[in-house]
Amino acid sequence: MQIAQNSVVAFHYTLTNDAGEVLDSSEGREPLTYLHGTGNIIPGLEKQLEGASPGEKLNVSVTPEEGYGEVQEQLMQEVPRDAFQGVENVEPGMQFQAQTEGGPLMVTVKKVEGDTVVVDGNHPLAGQNLTFDVEISEVREASAEEIEHGHVHGEGEGESEGNAEQ
Repeated sequence: MQIAQNSVVAFHYTLTNDAGEVLDSSEGREPLTYLHGTGNIIPGLEKQLEGASPGEKLNVSVTPEEGYGEVQEQLMQEVPRDAFQGVENVEPGMQFQAQTEGGPLMVTVKKVEGDTVVVDGNHPLAGQNLTFDVEISEVREASAEEIEHGHVHGEGEGESEGNAEQ
């Protein structure tokens, strides 16, 4: 079976940046499983997996526009240190959930300068070209319930429980 709209896909991957640094990998874990065509993975990867079959290996390049977007400068802001009540030591790299007019937003602390903290609401991979080395493990038809809910419920026919997305 080939990957198509409303198929359940399981794949192993290694994600690298332009410098060849490994950013993420499923090595040593269960494959990533998703419902194809419902926006559960980044658009550039989903588009290039269309039509692939189990056992197939692909090298997929994804631009920021089809990945996590370009860096948006307006999502980088200076906030007062006292906005982090209850956090004794705010340091670069820490992540917090901020409440914004548009709803909750994950932000990463970029730097701390005295009583000012610079936070970034961009996805950590925004603005980066990404390369995925992918091996398709399984492709199956989604159940009516999975299609209705827009995501995978089980982890495949005949597989044990406990290998949900991490």
